[in-house]
Amino acid sequence: MSLFSRHEGLDPAQAAELLRMDAAIALDVREPSEWRAGRIRGALHIPIRELAARQRELPQGKKIIAVCRTGSRSGSATRALRAAGYDVENLDGGLVSWVRAGLPLHPRDGRVI
Repeated sequence: MSLFSRHEGLDPAQAAELLRMDAAIALDVREPSEWRAGRIRGALHIPIRELAARQRELPQGKKIIAVCRTGSRSGSATRALRAAGYDVENLDGGLVSWVRAGLPLHPRDGRVI
């Protein structure tokens, strides 16, 4: 990674591989309308505003990949969850980057809003 890179997370290919190997779980922190429009299959959905209250729903001992539209909200969630002791990484560029990388959304006709 370049010293000048502003990215600090997993790229979509890295995230997809961890999810495929069942080595991580995706945590989608977007709003319900965004979630319904399109998401990573199997992702846990906890809107960022509910994260503190619902943190106990997260798995202990498993890597978490925080996801939002562009990586901003999930970046905030990543920092908060790391401070609470979770093994968490941010999806660099969010679902926008995921789709640009040619990775699938659920449902099949899902979209990022």
